[in-house]
Amino acid sequence: MPAAADTPDQEAISIRTARVPETAAGRRFDAVLAELFPEFSRSRLSEWIKSGDALLDGQSHRPRDSVRGGESVSLAVVLDTQTDALPEDIPLSVLYEDADVIVIDKPAGLVVHPGAGNPTGTLVNALLHRDPGLAALPRAGIVHRLDKDTSGAMVVARSLQAHAALVAQLSARDVHRQYLAIVVGALVSGGTANLPIDRHPRDRIKMGVRDDGRDAVTHYRLRERFRAHTALECRLETGRTHQIRVHMAHLKHPIVGDPLYGGPLKLPKGATQELIETLRGFKRQALHAETLEFVHPVSGEPVRATAPVPQDMRQLLRVLHEDAKQAQAKK
Repeated sequence: MPAAADTPDQEAISIRTARVPETAAGRRFDAVLAELFPEFSRSRLSEWIKSGDALLDGQSHRPRDSVRGGESVSLAVVLDTQTDALPEDIPLSVLYEDADVIVIDKPAGLVVHPGAGNPTGTLVNALLHRDPGLAALPRAGIVHRLDKDTSGAMVVARSLQAHAALVAQLSARDVHRQYLAIVVGALVSGGTANLPIDRHPRDRIKMGVRDDGRDAVTHYRLRERFRAHTALECRLETGRTHQIRVHMAHLKHPIVGDPLYGGPLKLPKGATQELIETLRGFKRQALHAETLEFVHPVSGEPVRATAPVPQDMRQLLRVLHEDAKQAQAKK
């Protein structure tokens, strides 16, 4: 197993300059600095003020000191390595890429962040191999995540400016995230699950719908209805852990193959042998992050990326469709 670096490297990236607006007179230095350089967090800017890397007219000040208005600001941008993970040559399928963002198609089975039991072989390791500069960003530029066995589109920031802008878009619910889910049960209509989610009170591995949970909203509509299953198009308004999986299980329509929330195998009467074998052999949640839309954090242009439906879910849909077709022919 590769060892983590003993000491994080530091690199002075650049000197940024700006001028304090006259209208800012009397305000705190740290608050004004946050408005002049929104790509950096307030805590990081405060640290730079205290270390003397942020100066007013060439002089050090305290974060709480008031500005007069009109002063020149110089900021020595120094970025620390934010992760101990090391680069690994893991292939990535890229849907969109430029100097500021990269959208990847994460395969099922790939863990996003290193952690207990998964110190290597993660998406973070793969991203650091593709772009070593991501080591200077929080979470290597990752602003949202997918569960290990959920496939599909994820956007990663490649600069602090992009990171701050994407986090703001996600917080404002301005990022469009559309999923394909194959669930148990033949639904007759779509709907909205507006059900708060938090950690399950007894099973700490699971999440659950709780009255005292955080707000969670999932919109879903029918894409294709089978005899005892339904393909749904789900749109996230919020992004809670396991959100679609928890909501659909709570509605008694768990996602096919979900090992945590799925329940026992359900088969339609007279199911084809192929369908029986396919459903029994589907060992991960049939959930795919299909489409991601956001405003480019630098250019302001809309970005839309679509991840093709993976082979295992295409096969499941084909078999469900064939089973329904054969059952119809027997009537």
